[in-house]
Amino acid sequence: MRQGIPAGVWALGFVSMLMDISSEMIHALLPVYMVTVLGTSTFAVGVIEGIAEATASITKVFSGALSDWLGRRKLLAALGYGLAAVTKPVFPLAGSLGWLVAARFVDRVGKGIRGAPRDALVADLAPPELRGASFGLRQSLDTVGAFAGPLLAIGLMALTGDQFKAVFWVAVVPAVLSVAVLVVAVREPARPAGAGRVRMPLRRAELARLGPAYWRVVAVATVFTLARFSEAFLVLRAQSVGLPPALVPAVMVVMSLAYALSAYPVGIVSDRMDRTVILLTGLLLLVAADLVLAFAGGVVALGVGVALWGLHMGFTQGLLATLVADTAPAELRGTAFGLFNLVTGLALLFASLLAGALWDLAGPRGTFLAGAGFAALTVLGLMAIRGRPAHEGRQKRNA
Repeated sequence: MRQGIPAGVWALGFVSMLMDISSEMIHALLPVYMVTVLGTSTFAVGVIEGIAEATASITKVFSGALSDWLGRRKLLAALGYGLAAVTKPVFPLAGSLGWLVAARFVDRVGKGIRGAPRDALVADLAPPELRGASFGLRQSLDTVGAFAGPLLAIGLMALTGDQFKAVFWVAVVPAVLSVAVLVVAVREPARPAGAGRVRMPLRRAELARLGPAYWRVVAVATVFTLARFSEAFLVLRAQSVGLPPALVPAVMVVMSLAYALSAYPVGIVSDRMDRTVILLTGLLLLVAADLVLAFAGGVVALGVGVALWGLHMGFTQGLLATLVADTAPAELRGTAFGLFNLVTGLALLFASLLAGALWDLAGPRGTFLAGAGFAALTVLGLMAIRGRPAHEGRQKRNA
């Protein structure tokens, strides 16, 4: 009989949801705030977004490895969420670009600290036969927050007469609630039976145990990340087709709604069929999204492109996390997620820099056509390795 998804996975989903409500209330407005209020260039937006996300990814390597060394995940997850909550008031207090960059940087350090231990904790809590559904559920709840955050931002911008800082202050509340749910409702499971102690997770001998199947997942995800630069460029695309500032967050609402509605069902399906086929479907959705956004001339086409972008996220992000959990030894899951996020984070830095430069040189069309090209390359690469089993090299104790 199939077990239900554990309560701890549900709780972690709600923790992610609350923090995403807070973060997306800010981030849905931040690119426009930087460009229209502070006079920042779109290239600078790309630099800031790329550095912020790369910082989070680099931090994940060490927090993931530390969680393996300690054999404990919750403490580091709580530290990361707590740091993000503490930094939220800096956004409304910031009076210059330097303060915003610092706040974004520290906020992403918090994300980096919590990311790998939290994902490893989901893998530890989830039964093997429900691993895809568990990651899909957490991703869906997380994305409900990404949907609700911009929606709240739209309403608050309308109520306050486009007062950015007032919206940023309200965003502090769900961040604090997120930390409270994590501390109270999540219990760390016992270490898996047969899992050994890891003294030096980043030592070559330990990394060699991750195996070729894991590194193939990392390779595919890296090329894929080059195609899916920061969502800040979706916001800027909305502005470029004439959407007024108060409605710009609707872009993130549409994207996140498509993401949230698809991630959990896709996770359930991935427990029953070939996960590579689902990943290929997600990549094809990204190609379609980039092409539509490249040639969008109005709000309707923009909405279609953004919805396709959200669907591709729902088909791929939880699934990639599931594949990492499938291919990594149980006692090295934190390290595996950390390395995965480091490599893909560096790819995101490059992608965001490239997107910003292309936007300034060739406009939005050049940016999204380049994304479509990278997505098509990933499809070809994934088809080339499709015949190889995802479980290759996985040790029995992972289950």
